[in-house]
Amino acid sequence: MLSLKNFLKEEVKPALGCTEPGAVALAAARAVEEVGNAPVDSIKVLVSGNIFKNGMSVGIPRTNGLRGNIIAAALGALCGRSSFGLEVLKGCTDDAVPNAQKMVSSGHVQVLPDPEQNGVYIKASVKGGERAATCIIEGSHTDIVQVIADGKTVFSVEAETKENRSRGKESISVAREIAQMPFSSVVALVQQMDDDDVSYALEGARMNMTMAEHGFDESRTFGLEVGKTLKRAAANWETQDKYIKIRAISSAASDARMSGAPYPVMSSAGSGNHGITAILPVYILGRELGKSDKEIAKGIIYSHLCTSFVKSRLGRLSPICGCAVAAGAGAAGGIVHLLGGSDVQASKAMELVLGNLVGMLCDGAKETCSLKVGTGAFEAVLAAELVMNGHCIKIPQGVIDEKIEETVANVVTVNTQGMRCVDKIILDIIASRSAC
Repeated sequence: MLSLKNFLKEEVKPALGCTEPGAVALAAARAVEEVGNAPVDSIKVLVSGNIFKNGMSVGIPRTNGLRGNIIAAALGALCGRSSFGLEVLKGCTDDAVPNAQKMVSSGHVQVLPDPEQNGVYIKASVKGGERAATCIIEGSHTDIVQVIADGKTVFSVEAETKENRSRGKESISVAREIAQMPFSSVVALVQQMDDDDVSYALEGARMNMTMAEHGFDESRTFGLEVGKTLKRAAANWETQDKYIKIRAISSAASDARMSGAPYPVMSSAGSGNHGITAILPVYILGRELGKSDKEIAKGIIYSHLCTSFVKSRLGRLSPICGCAVAAGAGAAGGIVHLLGGSDVQASKAMELVLGNLVGMLCDGAKETCSLKVGTGAFEAVLAAELVMNGHCIKIPQGVIDEKIEETVANVVTVNTQGMRCVDKIILDIIASRSAC
């Protein structure tokens, strides 16, 4: 039976840089660990179209503005540590960057899309001297499913699963478990919250606020400076209305993160930008209203649960922008909970966000993600306030149905059937541009 502790451990964790190139670096790092001390001669990484798209243009932390999966793969092989998970590159030093650039410019690193793969899929193969190794990540960004060294499998999830079955310890991922649970059962997990969970939720908020502060740094330029532009436009920042403040702070955090600022954020459902959207609107509003740490933490955890409820059904990577749609809906639910609303009211606020933003597509991780994060954060607060003031959809219309489970199922249908060609189209656009 799923516990809140297990949920937070698997679905809410720190991530350094964008999670797609982070996962590429993780796969390369794990493969290299099997070739010992032999210098790395070549790296070849096959990825799904989703990973290729999301890692093409995003900044890599601690690289002075370098971008993309290819530099992430090189760094992962040269200085990454798989034990750090999505913070795989946090131990890299400055001298690793020129070495990684040299590997890339000499043609020793390849990152190619695999048209047969979807969602999260990465196959990193490295050669060093007489040694060769491969690591495959599939399902979620940290799920290493197979490691092969010199032609022999040294780890496989399939073998581990068989062993667990023989011991009566078979388990499924938290995301898969959430996908099978009704909304009421998912959000009921928040009642298990203890003091350690409060501290963990608030630590995540502090991490994401720290990233936002860097996005506001006037001495640096991060991305489009969406957050900074909104803050500058405020007549009086300290008394500015909460809608603009929440949008500006959330956007600033994404501005910095997408530009490769060297600081971690707390992720949600496998994504740092999801974490920014799911956490900051709840946290900022809670502080503005003078709520207690416990109340704010509970609202944040509720938001994570709501985000996972949607995201577990949409899939880890999808044609629909998860940081606005899934995490925006999650934040709306979390805000309603913070304001004392019921689970039904939280679901109604989520439906307003889903009905509003369902058509927002994901065209890769990059600078303009800060616009989408800001949109998701803004619409979350609006939806929560509408519902708390008695304004919600009472009869089915559009994608909004009788229950949140049915509404999310409709969104999934739009995602999997109505937008099935979107990823290919976006990938074709990116590929044609990079070929020029």
